[in-house]
Amino acid sequence: MRFTRIALLGLVALAACNSNKADIDELKKGQQDILAKLDGLAKTVSAIRAPAPAAGPAAIDPNKVYTIPLSNSAMKGPKDAKVTIVEFSDFQCPFCSQAAALVPDVLKAYPDKVNFVYKQFPLTSIHPFALGASKAALAAQKQGKFWEMHDIMFANQRELGVDKLKEYAGKIGLDVAKFEADMNSPEVAKQIEQEQAEARNADVQGTPTFFVGGKRLQNRSVDGFKQMIDAALAKG
Repeated sequence: MRFTRIALLGLVALAACNSNKADIDELKKGQQDILAKLDGLAKTVSAIRAPAPAAGPAAIDPNKVYTIPLSNSAMKGPKDAKVTIVEFSDFQCPFCSQAAALVPDVLKAYPDKVNFVYKQFPLTSIHPFALGASKAALAAQKQGKFWEMHDIMFANQRELGVDKLKEYAGKIGLDVAKFEADMNSPEVAKQIEQEQAEARNADVQGTPTFFVGGKRLQNRSVDGFKQMIDAALAKG
């Protein structure tokens, strides 16, 4: 495009050496018309070449109520509680470790009205030990000690390699051979896949993500939990 402009300017210069003024004026006018068309063509080509802007993620409606199956996920509190808190979590996520400290205080404030369900959502692309930790938690659940494994892994979040997981299993009183077999079982792998699918269906994009009565928690604090729980209880 730049070469064409230079060629046109050169043509006018040559004409000016060999033509009268009327011819030169006519040639200049033609040149201006051609340049205007070239500018328009350049803009069209640029528009064709430029990639369309990527669409951002759709905004999540904070008032949407999700139906999240509880299935056989680990639960604390009465099964018939009026309000259920569901968390999608990753044992290697530092924010999940911080959030884990909030839940006991919330349950203590509503001992008969609220229960808590923990679901696996290991972020394997950024947390290389998260999947193994999820398997360890579910293997411990098979021996009735999910929450003991939950607590010891969050307390030792920087050490979640396989050898350490087996060490923790021994410390909390598990049959380590059975624990190891369950960790590697298809049944445990299937449950993790199922809970990951449930997370995607609930528009979960990161961890920790909490739902109170099916609604996404916005304010991750004890007061934030209480506000949503009280609102859910008020609705009956």
